[in-house]
Order: sequence, then structure tokens, then C-alpha cells
Amino acid sequence: MKERLLPEKLKELRKAHNYTQDYVAAALGVVRQTYSHYESGRRTPSPDILYKLAGLYNITVDDLMQLTIELDRNVYYDAPAPTQSSEDLAGFLEYFNSPNNKKKYQLFNNLEKELLYYFEKISEDDKREIIEFTKIKAHKNR
Repeated sequence: MKERLLPEKLKELRKAHNYTQDYVAAALGVVRQTYSHYESGRRTPSPDILYKLAGLYNITVDDLMQLTIELDRNVYYDAPAPTQSSEDLAGFLEYFNSPNNKKKYQLFNNLEKELLYYFEKISEDDKREIIEFTKIKAHKNR
């Protein structure tokens, strides 16, 4: 298991959500320096902090841990395979942190990024259908 994986994922999640270390620290109820130590690997978050981090990023603790623990799939563990939501989140983070997309989407909020991420994965017919549905919803809300 890589010891640097959890700190790297914490930093990646924070940046993907456009949060500052100050903001995350305040949400966790710790000082910024403590949170900075989580990202640098100097300190390991307690179970309580891991639970709060999962809540902050709207994922389960299970998904957070599956993103941050590298398992050897050739060895049997009493752990389930990654869930669809953890695989989706990993794909989402990889997509928006790639050098080609990072700058391109930096001004988008997380909801817009999520919409674009999944929109690119569907067929052209489904895209047209979603656009028509969105037009109807937009006219309803005027």
C-alpha cells in the first residue's frame, strides 16, 4: 500500500471542489495547519475526520477509503469491489484534473462539471433528448 495515496487524494478532492485548505479545515473543525498536515501526510485523519471529509465531498466513507487505499486484487480481502459511485468519482476527478481539462473548466462550478462529465458519455440521441427536456424545464421556470 502506498503511504502517500490518502494525502494525494485529499488534495485532489479539495482542488476538484475548488475549496481552500482554510475552508476544509473550518468544515472539519480543525485549524488549517492540521488539515495541511493531512494533505502532506504528516498526520493521518481520525475516523471522525474521515467521516466529515466524506460528508463534505458528498461521498460515503467506503467510497473515500476505496479511493485512497490501493488494494492488490490478487489477494483476498474482506472488502467489496469498488462501487459504481467510487468508480464514477475516480473517473470524474481524473477527467477534470487532466492538464487538458483543468484550465478549460476552472470557472465551472461542480454541478456544471458533473453535468458535462456525464453528458459526454451518452449518445447523440440522448444528448438531444436532454437538451429538449432542459428547454421545457427552462420555459416552465420563467
